[in-house]
Amino acid sequence: MRIASSLFASAISVGIAALSIAQTPPPTRATPSTASPARPATPILFEVSTVKVSKSGESGSGTSMHNGTFTARNVALKNLMRYQAYGIPQQRILGGPKWLDSMRFDIEAKPESSVADQLQKLGPEQRRFQIQAMFQQLLADRFKLVVHWETRELPVYALVAAKNGPSLAKTTLPDGDTGTSSGTGRFTATGITMEELSKALTNDLSRELGRVVIDKSGIAGRYDVAIKWTPEADSAAANSGTDSAATGSDPGPSIFTAIQEQLGLKLESTKGPVQVLVIDHVEMPEEN
Repeated sequence: MRIASSLFASAISVGIAALSIAQTPPPTRATPSTASPARPATPILFEVSTVKVSKSGESGSGTSMHNGTFTARNVALKNLMRYQAYGIPQQRILGGPKWLDSMRFDIEAKPESSVADQLQKLGPEQRRFQIQAMFQQLLADRFKLVVHWETRELPVYALVAAKNGPSLAKTTLPDGDTGTSSGTGRFTATGITMEELSKALTNDLSRELGRVVIDKSGIAGRYDVAIKWTPEADSAAANSGTDSAATGSDPGPSIFTAIQEQLGLKLESTKGPVQVLVIDHVEMPEEN
């Protein structure tokens, strides 16, 4: 099924801002209202796609993208929105029918043959925004997805200095050299400001924290940070039916304790403006 290029303009504006008080435009198909980096001059779209309800009965799912071709097995639409199309935590996607989480699909989407080369010529940020635009267009075309952005007052975490003050290592990297890395029970960042750290915690640790993090530390400068903690499930398993003091097993700190002990910072629960993605309309796709 060919995807119309005329819909591209409504899909490509995909900049994601954790906090925004800008006025939201009227709802359109998959169109966030925030600014993005410089966009590619030539539209890149999936040319053909197949979507089928998954009949595998499996609990797991998988996705891959190779040479511009996207393949998904047993994936929920909510996860496609979260990871591929918008890059925001599930808590910030509101509305829609229950089947967004429960119904699973098998999807294959192919662009024109030259797309892989075009994507490789883009910078990392442009490439990320372009790929998001491709997925937004795919969901608008096949699922008739219509969304809009709005700002709501929601529970957030304020990043502040802990009682004894921060214990941060100033970076030795040149200005502009930054990076983050995260995995199970670990997070590292180099050359990062507190505002950038707050955004990274929001995006990279959304499963652990579940809220947007706002910088209220008042700390200037750029730093290298590293955090290690024990995920909640692992901590519970380590203590299940045993006394950690008796066995000598230390389940390790929670993410909140680790931030306080290892960085001298603290996450305080409060409320603040959060940009959320609201689903206005969505339909089950016609299979092909």
